[in-house]
Amino acid sequence: MEEKINYLFGMHPVFEAIAAGKNIEKVLLKKGLDGTQFHDLITLLQQKEIPFQFVPIERLNKITRARHQGVIAQMATLDYTPLEQAIENALSRYAAPLVLMLDGVSDVRNFGAIARTAECAGVSSIILPAKGGASITPDAIKTSAGALLRMNVSKVPNLKTAAYYLLESGFQIVAATEKAEGYIYDVDFTKPTAIVMGAEDKGISDGMRKLADAEAKIPMAGHIGSLNVSVATSVVLYEAVRQRTVANL
Repeated sequence: MEEKINYLFGMHPVFEAIAAGKNIEKVLLKKGLDGTQFHDLITLLQQKEIPFQFVPIERLNKITRARHQGVIAQMATLDYTPLEQAIENALSRYAAPLVLMLDGVSDVRNFGAIARTAECAGVSSIILPAKGGASITPDAIKTSAGALLRMNVSKVPNLKTAAYYLLESGFQIVAATEKAEGYIYDVDFTKPTAIVMGAEDKGISDGMRKLADAEAKIPMAGHIGSLNVSVATSVVLYEAVRQRTVANL
C-alpha cells in the first residue's frame, strides 16, 4: 500500500529523507541560505546526485505556507511496509520487539510526535488502520523530526486482524486505557509486545480491548484526568524502555 506525497519541507526532514535513501526527485532551496546545516545538506545532495535549484522564497511559499525553512523536496512516493514484512523485520532484529498500534489516532501532528518518541524508544514498527487513522504526510514527517522516514509503518485494512496476526507471531497485546484496573508498572514489557494507544476522545475500541492480553493505565493525580495521546504514549513506551534496560534487553 502506498500514498503519494508531492512535497516534503524543512531542513532536517529533507536531510533525513535523503540519508534514509528515500526517492527524492528534486530539492528547491531559498536563495541566500547559509549555515552549517545548509552546507551539510548541499554536500549530501551532491553525494547522492540529487538535483537542486535555488529559487526565490515566493516560489516556496506558493507550494506551502508551513514553516519550510527555505527547503522543499519533491518526492515521488513513500511506501508503507506490509505488516508481515514489518513483523518479520522486527523478529529478525530484536529478541523482544516492541510494536505500536494506533487505534483511531487521526491527528497528523500527534502521529508525528508519537513516531518521534517511538523511534527514540526502539519501537520497530507502527501499525495504523487504513480507515480513521493518520497518514504519513509532510506535516507528520516534519513533526516526527524525520523518524517516520526511518521506521516501518504499516497501514492495515483492519486493526483487529493485525492484532490476531501479532498474537499468532508470539506478541502480547497491551491496551493502554484509563479504564484499566492495573497500572503500566504492573505489566511485563520485556516480552515481545504490541502496545495499543487509542484516540483521545474515544479511547481504544471495545474490539481491540477484548483482544488484549493486558490492560494498563497511567496513574493520574491531577484534576484534568487525561494526557495528550502523544504524551501518554511517551509515558507508556518509556516504562517499557525502563524495564528492558534493567533486563539488559
